[in-house]
Amino acid sequence: MKRLGILLSGRGSNFLAIHQAIHNPDPDGRLPNAEIAIVLSNKSDAPGLAAARDLGIPAHHIPVAGRTPFERDADFIAKLREAEVDLVCLAGYMRIISPSFVAAFPNRILNVHPSLLPSFPGLDAQQQALEFGAKIAGCTVHFVDERVDHGIIILQRAVPVLDDDTPATLAARILIEEHQAYPEAIARVLSGDYTIANRRFLRAR
Repeated sequence: MKRLGILLSGRGSNFLAIHQAIHNPDPDGRLPNAEIAIVLSNKSDAPGLAAARDLGIPAHHIPVAGRTPFERDADFIAKLREAEVDLVCLAGYMRIISPSFVAAFPNRILNVHPSLLPSFPGLDAQQQALEFGAKIAGCTVHFVDERVDHGIIILQRAVPVLDDDTPATLAARILIEEHQAYPEAIARVLSGDYTIANRRFLRAR
């Protein structure tokens, strides 16, 4: 059984989508042989943290105010190691993690971003897409490296940008795709049936 550590800052909708995929009785919709071992948040009042506790999942707040990224991330690393996680999943975690965090879990940290990277990295990706006049948007699940929204892409899903879209309406449609893409990407990584060559995530045939 592979153990996941989830980091979040808000409502945790992607965390809940991952949890649902693990417990989905439909074999085609399942994330097999996985469990969520721990949920961590930089915000004590994050709804996702409360949701984890309601589900009986160990959930902890790691304070960040007045602390350096190294100090903060040392606590995250310690909790994740204590929980013996195999994979770390950033699910709406609104902090840039430090190089020491990345080094602690090499090629074992995933993130989902609401754009088709490398387009529109960083904050307000949906607003960026609309301001640029993009006709296609979407989401990307990728490995995390030392640069923001830069790691190797595992999976992407596209959605059309409608003429009357606002950042909120576009974000809502992208989020639906995130909830499907993230568990699928996690399953691909946990399977181990892949190689990485020239920044390409290649599934075994």
